Amino acid sequence: MFLPPGFRQQSILTKLGRMVYYTAAAEPWVTAEAELSSDRETLVFLHGFGGGSSAYEWSKVYPAFASDYQILAPDLIGWGRSEHPARNYRIEDYLSTITEFLEQTCSGPTTVIASSLTAAFTIRVAIARPELFKSLILTTPAGLSDFGEDYTRSFFAQLVSTPIIDRLIYNAGVATSGGIRSFLEQRQFARPERVYPEIVAAYLESASQANAEYAALAFVRGDLCFDLSQYITQLTVPTAIVWGRQSQFTGPEIGRRLADLNPQAIRVFQQLDEVGLTPQLELPAVTVGLIRQFLQNPDLK
Repeated sequence: MFLPPGFRQQSILTKLGRMVYYTAAAEPWVTAEAELSSDRETLVFLHGFGGGSSAYEWSKVYPAFASDYQILAPDLIGWGRSEHPARNYRIEDYLSTITEFLEQTCSGPTTVIASSLTAAFTIRVAIARPELFKSLILTTPAGLSDFGEDYTRSFFAQLVSTPIIDRLIYNAGVATSGGIRSFLEQRQFARPERVYPEIVAAYLESASQANAEYAALAFVRGDLCFDLSQYITQLTVPTAIVWGRQSQFTGPEIGRRLADLNPQAIRVFQQLDEVGLTPQLELPAVTVGLIRQFLQNPDLK
């Protein structure tokens, strides 16, 4: 398991099964002095979707905040080391389990840091349950069918919708070291040399879990996609957005259009050059610096 020093695995029970999360539970983060400071604010880090996704996505970022905050970084249902029920995953599955996680682990309004499609889900949860949130810090939040685009019509989505072929594609092209490296280098990162062996190994471990193909294929087929532009105007929680200029799935022009729909809630839109879909993996130090800046921004408090 790829965990930073001092972090341990815990879990909660949701209606779809056990949801694993990682939190600081040992030295150097938890000491006798730190245990006395139980009133620390909580930061929740939610990973995005793709073959082999898990909380590892944020593991180069969240330790930087462990001295000052309680850190919670879950593997969402169907991903990582959480349960993988064999089911046709739908959007509501993630809206409900994200809500359950926040209800069970957070004692008050919380800052949630999320990426890509999960960030778009988090916006919908924040619209429905604004009392659970203090602020949102989001990297590339997109529903992947925004402004009327229909991802499900793409050739790859149609191909993966074919029974039997979908499992063959997953087993041969997704849940392999070569397949994961190729996807990360060609589609997820702006600069392929930033993909190093540990990243590939962590994604492969998650992609190799029993029944891992169910959530991954639901994502690739487009079953989890939606038009975020139809919801984002309802958001009231203060929000900061980071968008990589080289994000291949949805470029920053989509992000800017989404942000412009609700400037009252979306207080910051930061574009990053030479970064793809996941700045938290590609440029973790820069991502840490931006999150610190956002946490100190009075417009987000």
